[in-house]
Amino acid sequence: MTGTDTHSNAPIGVFDSGVGGLTVARTIVDQLPHESIIYIGDTANAPYGDKPLAQVQEYAKAVADELIARGCKLIVVACNSASAAFSDYARENYDIPVIEVILPAVRRATSTTRNGKVGVIGTTATVESGAYARTFDAHAGQIGSEVEVHQQACPLFVPFVERGITTGRQILGITENYLEPLKDAGVDTVVLGCTHYPLLSGVVQLVMGDDVTLVSSAEETAKTVYRTLSERGQLADTDPDREVTLSFESTGDPARFASLATRFLGPAITSVSQIPELLR
Repeated sequence: MTGTDTHSNAPIGVFDSGVGGLTVARTIVDQLPHESIIYIGDTANAPYGDKPLAQVQEYAKAVADELIARGCKLIVVACNSASAAFSDYARENYDIPVIEVILPAVRRATSTTRNGKVGVIGTTATVESGAYARTFDAHAGQIGSEVEVHQQACPLFVPFVERGITTGRQILGITENYLEPLKDAGVDTVVLGCTHYPLLSGVVQLVMGDDVTLVSSAEETAKTVYRTLSERGQLADTDPDREVTLSFESTGDPARFASLATRFLGPAITSVSQIPELLR
């Protein structure tokens, strides 16, 4: 499938089932301030994390097709559950870059770990998909360096983040319970395998200790976007008079999306438009 407009000033398309992918969008804005972005939160079908992967793939395809139809030069699947379900399909069926959040984080974690033991925390769907374990195995085959992967589902993290609860005794206790197996396994690196989780990096670091390195899939994905556009000669021009647009859209209630989004992107969210649900 071919995008309709892949010149350098075309927008970057970013999507997630909801607001979590805004941590990716925010990092892209920070690293690439001259790029225009269309962000779609598929909140009508959220959350993706507790749905079958085949269904998630259909939702992701519908949103990606919409972004391509609008002329995006690159698409970011800013959702670990959608990345697990959609990445193979995207690589086979699209001829513009589609960047997901799993491989960039795996690359960083592999290069960061000192003892070869890496923890991955994510939604139940992401963990059960085995996508991180497969990606670590594939990457190890490419570089000749194996990693022992320990995965832990943290299903309560997303609702806590969306309620704005990122500190306090309750979230600390939940985090200690979730991360105990990773501490027992002796991991020295933990991948924040959900785009909501950077907002919990403080409590995760506190529980794991300062000797454990946290890898943000959002941060590493933004770096991959920068590198990909640079290699393709598609970085937007830096003319200060050229308008840069940041568009935020939701397939569900835009008011609720905007309220949640301010926790992830702050005052940059000035308005949210509603678009029709793309796959019913």
